[in-house]
Amino acid sequence: MFDLTGRRALITGSSQGIGFALAEGLAAAGAKVVLNGRDKGKLAAAAARIPGAETLAFDATDHDAVRSAVDAFEATGKPIDILVNNAGMQHRAPLEDFPADAFERLLQTNIASVFHVGQAVARHMITRGRGKIINIGSVQTALARPSIAPYTATKGAVGNLTKGMATDWAKYGLNCNAIAPGYFDTPLNAALVADPTFSAWLEKRTPAGRWGKVEELQGACIFLASDAASFVNGHILYVDGGITASL
Repeated sequence: MFDLTGRRALITGSSQGIGFALAEGLAAAGAKVVLNGRDKGKLAAAAARIPGAETLAFDATDHDAVRSAVDAFEATGKPIDILVNNAGMQHRAPLEDFPADAFERLLQTNIASVFHVGQAVARHMITRGRGKIINIGSVQTALARPSIAPYTATKGAVGNLTKGMATDWAKYGLNCNAIAPGYFDTPLNAALVADPTFSAWLEKRTPAGRWGKVEELQGACIFLASDAASFVNGHILYVDGGITASL
C-alpha cells in the first residue's frame, strides 16, 4: 500500500531542508523524484545525492514560468503523479514594523506558489483521473507566535487552499492534503536552533521535548502520496511532537 514504484514526484524547493528530505523519502519508497528550485547549481548538487533524481528549475512564484516548465516536462512523456508544494520562506519582525516588501514576498513564496504549481500540475492529473498533491503547511497553520504574523497568515492560507483543492479536484480522482510540520532543525529555523533560550522554551512547550528531525516527515509524505491514503482528502496532518495538542 505504501509502495511508490513507477510513480514520479515533483517537490518544489527541494535543494535543501525539508524539501530534500521529502524527496529522499519518496525515492526510498520507490518514486522517481524531480527536484525543483531556482538555483541550478544547488539543484544539481542535491540531485547527485539521490540516485536517478531529475531536476526542473523554475521560479514557483512566476505563474507563466511554472506553467511552461510543467507543460514542457509533461510533454516529454514523464507524467507527474505526485506534487509536493514545499517552497517557502520566513521573515521575522514585529508586526507594527513589518516591511511591506517582505510581506509581499511571503505571500508570493508561501501561498501563491502553491496555487501556481498546484494548478499547472493538476490540469494534467485531471486528464489522467489520478494524482496526489501534498502542500507543506506549518504549526502556524493553526497557531501564532510573536514576530511572524504574515508567515502565519500564509500558512493558514495553505491549509484552506488545500481544502479548496480537495473540494474542487477530488471528483477527478485527485487526493489533496497537507503536512503541517512543527519545529524542525532546518536552514529556515537556523536562527532559532542557535538560540539557547528559544530551544529551551521549545523543549518545554513540545510534549516530545525536542526539535524534530526532517527525516521524521518522510513517513507522513509517503503515506499521503500512496494508495494507503486513497480516501484521505482535504486533511492537514500535523507532525509536531504534540505541540498543537497541548497547552
